[in-house]
Amino acid sequence: MADRLPLPALLSQALVAFTIESDNEFEHRMPHRTTDHSAPGDRGPWLVSMAMWFNCMQFVTEEPMPVSELERLARTGTNLDGMRRWGYVFLESASGDPRRTPRPADLTIRATGKGQRAQQVWRPLPGDIEDRWRERFGADQIGRLRAALWALAARAEAELPDCLPILRYGLFSARKPTFPRREPTAGAADPGLALPVLLARVLLGYAIRFEQRSPISLAICANVLRILTGTGVRVRDLPVLSGVSKESIAMAMGILTKADLAAVGPDPGGGRWKVARLTPRGQEAQWAYADWAASVDRRSAERFGADEVARLRAAMEPLAGDGASPLMRGLEPYPDNWRAGTRPPQTLPHYPMVLHRGGFPDGS
Repeated sequence: MADRLPLPALLSQALVAFTIESDNEFEHRMPHRTTDHSAPGDRGPWLVSMAMWFNCMQFVTEEPMPVSELERLARTGTNLDGMRRWGYVFLESASGDPRRTPRPADLTIRATGKGQRAQQVWRPLPGDIEDRWRERFGADQIGRLRAALWALAARAEAELPDCLPILRYGLFSARKPTFPRREPTAGAADPGLALPVLLARVLLGYAIRFEQRSPISLAICANVLRILTGTGVRVRDLPVLSGVSKESIAMAMGILTKADLAAVGPDPGGGRWKVARLTPRGQEAQWAYADWAASVDRRSAERFGADEVARLRAAMEPLAGDGASPLMRGLEPYPDNWRAGTRPPQTLPHYPMVLHRGGFPDGS
């Protein structure tokens, strides 16, 4: 098991790769704005990631609906003020409350014209990218992956959202489900959920169970705590080693240093770059995460059955994994995409960093 990635890391890499490929296509098809790009003659909405489709725009209509209804349908929150500022939605007071910032319970939400255009682009993308994966990896391979994911997703203990939630304070996904339990439906037919929905629900199930018992989030443990050492790692190298953005690294390191699990300072060897190192408490936390990662297949087998877990691993391993993962083949951006101006990823995150910064899966 030492050289095998834990199932949550495999799921994460597949979900992140699918999301980036979808985001690249959305950016290519949709007039939009970024810091250094604006479509000629059309100031489109600010560019955001696929998460904002799944946690917001797939439910919003041209007519006002209560924000509480949006949250009920999405089963998770969204960045409401961000989606308003970025040009996708209007937020209005249902009661005509004149206050500058009405209470959330008093808000309604509806799509702007640009938001409606974005919906038309987003709607077919999950199916389009899944079709690409069938061509790239084989229809049988993706069929086996869907069946293996559904076998676990159908037995969720709560109604889970269609995407990973935006990470909360402490970079937690969700310490516990917030929607009612339902009867497991193991054995039911695959309902045709989009592949990223299946990936997200199974991965979120792992995160919920981990974070119910851990004082440190799975996002931090899997991406940052995992790669630190007692002697130190250059801070500038952490994004490349983890696959997540420098902004999310900064957030994670702030949490780790505040908890006395890591320290940042000058290189003891005299180098010019700052290094991040584990404290003794951090080393213990890293060992605890490593123990969990090594035992997660066994724990899953006890819950779902050894055959179901083995089928999921067998479906995931040909696709994901650190190094020359086949998933990397679909990540080359269009020349006009913002990612075309960045360093190609060397690895994919072991857990998505979905932040308020637009929901990008690597915290960009």
